[in-house]
Amino acid sequence: MATKVKLRQKDISGGRKSLYLDFYPAIINIKTGKPTRREFLKMYIFEKSKNPFDKTHNTETLKLAESIRQKRENTLNKPEIYSGYEKEQLRIKELGERCFVEYFRNLTNKRYGSNLSNWASTLKFLEVFTNGSIKFSDLSVSFFEDFKEHLLTVQSNKSSKSKLSNNTASSYFNKVKATLKQAYKDEILQADLNAKISPIKEEETRREFLTIDELNRLIKTPCNNELLKRCAIFSALTGMAFREIQNMVWGDVTFLEGEGYTVLTKRQKTQKDNYLPISEQAFSLLGECKEPIDKVFEGLKYSAYHNKHLFQWIGSAGLSKDLSFHCFRHTYATLQLFSGTDIYTVSKMLGHKDLKTTQIYAKIVDEAKRETVNKIKLDF
Repeated sequence: MATKVKLRQKDISGGRKSLYLDFYPAIINIKTGKPTRREFLKMYIFEKSKNPFDKTHNTETLKLAESIRQKRENTLNKPEIYSGYEKEQLRIKELGERCFVEYFRNLTNKRYGSNLSNWASTLKFLEVFTNGSIKFSDLSVSFFEDFKEHLLTVQSNKSSKSKLSNNTASSYFNKVKATLKQAYKDEILQADLNAKISPIKEEETRREFLTIDELNRLIKTPCNNELLKRCAIFSALTGMAFREIQNMVWGDVTFLEGEGYTVLTKRQKTQKDNYLPISEQAFSLLGECKEPIDKVFEGLKYSAYHNKHLFQWIGSAGLSKDLSFHCFRHTYATLQLFSGTDIYTVSKMLGHKDLKTTQIYAKIVDEAKRETVNKIKLDF
């Protein structure tokens, strides 16, 4: 069916009429990827003006708008009038008109869990930097170098008194690079722009963990929030993150004769199922078995307020380490490697997508071993 293209007018302020193209049936908007009936030309004429300059403006503008209308109709209905090269150039030009910010927003909407939060935060900084819009055809290496500098110097959304941390900036910029990679794969970009742009190098951060002796001291120390204590110890025994523990229901826990207990987990970052074997000790922390849909740790919450109980508990055990709940997951990974479990197994148990993530813990273990070796000094 041929697409009809009509030139129409819409009343706007100042006694003017905005010109737009009306398509029937609807066509796909190359910027949003959604069907549309209208395409505003960003051109206007003056209504009922007696000014000769306005009349001349109206005549020339309408003539130009009609020329655009005819060209659009030809492009839609008579592609045979263009050579293969011309068709390709038209396609590339149309793709270049698409909005990179809108494309990033569409990819963000496909994310979930904590990954969605990171993408959404990146989108906010991108919107501010671009004033909400930038065409693919306007993207360049220098543009992204400027955006990189922006992330490294901009204030954090969480606090107007501090800058975005280096590693957070690195994480956000990686989302932009991933979007460029996808755009090249989708053939919106004609060149692999992502490959030309270097990432923000991450700074090494210390991952705090507990030794087995410190963990045993905590077990013997009372806590004002016993539920939080049980969950923290459970995390240290299983490597499960807070959200996984909080979302766990009794239907996720199974027992297989000869194999023991297993928990079905789903990582927030990957949304992939992971069948995790747990020890008898870990199972003993779950409490009384309930209905399959019931939460195992009903009422579990964690916030700055609940973190006070964690700090008090750690202090009561005589430990001076600055720990968060996530440090118990770090503790599991580190203690497993200390005990000789191979890094590949630990990576699978933690649900890591990339072995490089797990290698951070291996480095901690290597450093600790080096410190242990250096403690033995003889008097030669």
